Amino acid sequence: MTAATVAAPSAPATPARRLGPTAGLRHTGTLAWRSLVQIKHNPMELLDLSIQPVMFVLLFTYVFGGAISGSPGEYLTFALPGIIVQNAFFATMTTGFGLNQDLTKGVFDRLRSLPVARWSPLAGRIVADTVKQAWSLTLLLGVGMILGFRLGNGVFGLLGAFALLLVFSLAAAWMSVLVGVLVSEPDKVQIFGFTVIFPLSFTSNAFVPTETMPSWLQHWVEVNPVTILANALRGLLVGGPVAAPVLQSLLWAAAIAAVFAPLAVRGLRRRV
Repeated sequence: MTAATVAAPSAPATPARRLGPTAGLRHTGTLAWRSLVQIKHNPMELLDLSIQPVMFVLLFTYVFGGAISGSPGEYLTFALPGIIVQNAFFATMTTGFGLNQDLTKGVFDRLRSLPVARWSPLAGRIVADTVKQAWSLTLLLGVGMILGFRLGNGVFGLLGAFALLLVFSLAAAWMSVLVGVLVSEPDKVQIFGFTVIFPLSFTSNAFVPTETMPSWLQHWVEVNPVTILANALRGLLVGGPVAAPVLQSLLWAAAIAAVFAPLAVRGLRRRV
């Protein structure tokens, strides 16, 4: 008599539990904190966000200040908002750099095996880098005020400048995210920064007045987003037109996010 082996019916697969927005926000906060805590183990990351901006302020103020504005103090009033904008653009590259590191090291693959909202790793990276942006802005303003920079619109102008810069940085970070998911190595994100952002910032009025440039270049300078954002920060921090450059900066931020955010998300989905 042979015994027939009957295979036990397999249990139906349990559908994956959908995570609500609250859980996603909690995961985003945890992953953002993870990115910030890494500074403790890699202090050079914080030094990159601190030493380079301060060096730009000191060198530009005391090397070019007398030649461009007649005195370092006058030039500092003009150039500090532009230096802040340039630093903000370069700081967005850390988002793509860190994202590419997580992708190449398999961090995203490990997170996919956990009950974590799919958008939380990217959102956590962006939130952490926004906190770093706030640190850089605070540091630059602090050093500037030690050197003689003075606020012309008080606390409200300062808060407005903080809010505008962080909103624009969030939008510009999507360019870095797109580069981070497309390139194969983190160092290539930095190459993008120097080949695109460096000339973008220097063909603006961040460091020199527009009227000192050739007429053919002035047309580009006037529509350059770095110029517009620098003008908005000058209006908020020092004084001058505010409404028009702030509105134009927000429009630029919306356009950048509308173009690069969908491309970045699509590229990330294909890679992971």
